[in-house]
Amino acid sequence: MAQTTTQRTTPQPKRGNRGGTDTGPRNLELDLQNPDLLTPPATDYGTIPNLKFSMSMAHTRMEEGGWTREVTQRELPVATQLAGVDMKLNPGAYREMHWHKQSEWAYVLEGSCRIGAVDQEGRTFLDDVQRGDLWFFPKGVPHHIQALDEGVEFLLVFDDGMFSENSTFMISDYFAHTPQSVLAKNFGWSQELLAKLPEREKYIFNGQVPPSLESDKLVSPTGDVPRTFKHRMLAETPERFEGGSARVVDSTRFAASNAISAALVEIDPGGMRELHWHTTDDEWQYYISGTGRMGVFAGSGMNRTFNYQAGDVGYVPFAYGHYIENTGKEPLVFLEMFRNPRFEDISLSQWMANTPPEVAAATLNQDRATIEALPHTKPRITR
Repeated sequence: MAQTTTQRTTPQPKRGNRGGTDTGPRNLELDLQNPDLLTPPATDYGTIPNLKFSMSMAHTRMEEGGWTREVTQRELPVATQLAGVDMKLNPGAYREMHWHKQSEWAYVLEGSCRIGAVDQEGRTFLDDVQRGDLWFFPKGVPHHIQALDEGVEFLLVFDDGMFSENSTFMISDYFAHTPQSVLAKNFGWSQELLAKLPEREKYIFNGQVPPSLESDKLVSPTGDVPRTFKHRMLAETPERFEGGSARVVDSTRFAASNAISAALVEIDPGGMRELHWHTTDDEWQYYISGTGRMGVFAGSGMNRTFNYQAGDVGYVPFAYGHYIENTGKEPLVFLEMFRNPRFEDISLSQWMANTPPEVAAATLNQDRATIEALPHTKPRITR
């Protein structure tokens, strides 16, 4: 009897004589999105922590002026070094004046906003950012964000896996929990002014689209911050490879970003981020568009494969070997971030090419010519 269309397209945990059919109950949409979890490659083996969590499965906090959701160590337990927040501000809305114990790195996904900060010397920073721009605020530096006339969505990354946007230092919350007598003594304010203060944190709230940048800027007696907190990532000339491109931004290009480095990677259909690992820190990923899969080698024969699509967060523990392959028909675009001011990785092919060829050839049962043909520089993205 011929199979129905549904039978032909429903994935099953079966390969050859291994596995079998899943008659349910099951979440078919998740199985379709994660084929390498349902039917892992034969090379997968052993137990490796979950290295994926989707922003779409995170709790959304909705406020008057926008929304936010986060993936922290609570959602992805293996992610001990970095945490991420997806935030949307409607036109004119504020993320109120606040500060963190952690450093804040950000990438503008869509739209534009104005960002401002004041450092420990009273030096000021105020600038506008748009899609593809970065900002970085060092830990403890107070700042604010306000959406411009098209609104804004951005990704925030913090150098602490346990960070949560729900526990930051907000000025409205600080005032609400300080005796009014102390506020009056500190600022010289009257009781009439004190009565207008908010009773609790405002967090995200509506406002008017700000005026032009020049008219909004204040002149501080101590001047501007010595290193800009903004960087135009998309203005960087990408490194181009056979299978895609990469823009690497660390402290050598964005001096203010002294705690987090990143790469914006674009892999062409059929391309692959080569087999590699990182020498210093865990890798936190955010997938912007396209579909792909990542194979992760943890040593001792353990390997696991994960599938990713737009809005997913990926994570790779320090020193784990891995590759990322575009499995779709459009470019796979994602960010990879590290809790380190410098971006560093080790290419498997480059290591082999720069080792005496007879060593690699003997180890892998290859001839010398095959090893000598490997690239001596990092290909990063290949086909």
